[in-house]
Amino acid sequence: MDSKKSGSKKDYTLIITFADNKKRIYNALPLLKKSIYFPLKNIAFFLKAKVFCGTVVWNNDIDIAPEHLYECNFPIE
Repeated sequence: MDSKKSGSKKDYTLIITFADNKKRIYNALPLLKKSIYFPLKNIAFFLKAKVFCGTVVWNNDIDIAPEHLYECNFPIE
């Protein structure tokens, strides 16, 4: 499921609106253990998340698979 909109928060979560208009929370903290995501430890950089081509990206090198975002999120309460 593609992402339509994303907002990032200082607690390393993303608020994502998916193509089905469901709004969910994704916790990105576990990703920070993987070397490809180390740049996201810089909170100023993390907060620059945006949606491009249906997924969340930070630059040409860092993105998260849209399937992962859709499967590993939590409802907003």
